[in-house]
Amino acid sequence: MVGYDPRADGRNVSNLEVAVAGSVSGLVTRVLISPLDVIKIRFQLQIERLSRSDPNAKYHGILQAGRQILQEEGPTAFWKGHIPAQLLSIGYGAVQCSPSWCTGPACAMPETSPCILCVAACLPVWPPSPCILWTCYAPALQRRVYKTLRNAVVTMYRTEGPLVFYKGLNPTLIAIFPYAGFQFSFYSSLKHAYEWAMPAEGKKNGNFKNLLCGSGAGVISKTLTYPLDLFKKRLQVGGFEQARASFGQVRSYKGLLDCARQVLREEGAQGCFKGLAPSLLKAALSTGFVFFWYELFCNLFHHVKKADS
Repeated sequence: MVGYDPRADGRNVSNLEVAVAGSVSGLVTRVLISPLDVIKIRFQLQIERLSRSDPNAKYHGILQAGRQILQEEGPTAFWKGHIPAQLLSIGYGAVQCSPSWCTGPACAMPETSPCILCVAACLPVWPPSPCILWTCYAPALQRRVYKTLRNAVVTMYRTEGPLVFYKGLNPTLIAIFPYAGFQFSFYSSLKHAYEWAMPAEGKKNGNFKNLLCGSGAGVISKTLTYPLDLFKKRLQVGGFEQARASFGQVRSYKGLLDCARQVLREEGAQGCFKGLAPSLLKAALSTGFVFFWYELFCNLFHHVKKADS
């Protein structure tokens, strides 16, 4: 993935094909994991405990939340904000998979190089940043606030100015470096562990190895950086409290530190990990699927070229 050149293991794949493989893997993965993303964000924004024993808690479990959303909002609710989310996934997949961003031995390994991490960290402030913010808003809102994505961007800009598109940027930038580093470092380490532990006959199924190791890397990385993701979501819905008031209390925050203090004071340390279960399930599936589809498409490009030659 990041800084990984499939040509290093003998595959004849161009930089463009690597970027395409990354984009398509991001697109397919986003379609599959979108419902978990919606449930995770609902959990993150619920001030009340995620417990069946709390009468004020609207959501308290993955299956219960799924049924509740389905009954109240219909099946399309699980793909709210899907188009801007796809723009982010496709663009991010192309950037993080392209070996053309760096040179040298680091690019020959499935690990993170500093130059790619810099590019990844800059993604939250690139031109389509309204799409990133809308991606976070849409799954969090129960009633329809905007008619279209264009209407959302124009209205948000007119009412709150350009800075509205960068709410939650601080925790995003703080989290992106360790998350990306953990993700690809653990992926590499788990692949080495898999090679060591798996008998020779079991090593033939490379797709399963990529899926398993990618899932493990995603779970570990997400757990280590999860509180920052929760703070980011809380900050991003600032100004939209009434649109989500139907499923719990609302809070306003002055910034990252204020958000962290309020969460710890009112909800305890466990409040920083609300929505961790669907988030880990999403991380396992999304990271595993991304690696799986990426390797699959790279192999497909390689075999097509080999057949033509």
